[in-house]
Amino acid sequence: MSRIYWDTMLFIYWLEDNPQYARRVDAIYARMKKRQDQLLTGAFTFGEVLAGVYRRGAGQRAEEVRRQLQDLVAEVVPFTVETADHYARIRGTLGLAPADAIHLASAAQAGTDLFLTNDRRLVGRYVPGIQFVASIEDDLL
Repeated sequence: MSRIYWDTMLFIYWLEDNPQYARRVDAIYARMKKRQDQLLTGAFTFGEVLAGVYRRGAGQRAEEVRRQLQDLVAEVVPFTVETADHYARIRGTLGLAPADAIHLASAAQAGTDLFLTNDRRLVGRYVPGIQFVASIEDDLL
């Protein structure tokens, strides 16, 4: 059993049935369930996903999306003072965008085995607290 953190885009691909990536994300999730892996993400992910819902004027769908996310995710990582320290180190040493640093900091705080993303700029980065940062295109599971 591994602790696997999903970047926001994986949820968006899946929830919006993205023609290019939804099947891949579905296959990853099915493999995770079979292996009994834990799906983690940060509270920040909820905000990013729900921002798109509100942007489209679908406020009534927000509660449904929130429930879907809560049903999928085993652990929602809060942004704490300790997470802020991870964030500061990541921003200070890797120079990543704030949103990317928040996700990596949340994953690091949670002690993540695998951080999955579709952002090639993050793949292969070394972040203490995360064993591997990999692309959804990689066959790691």
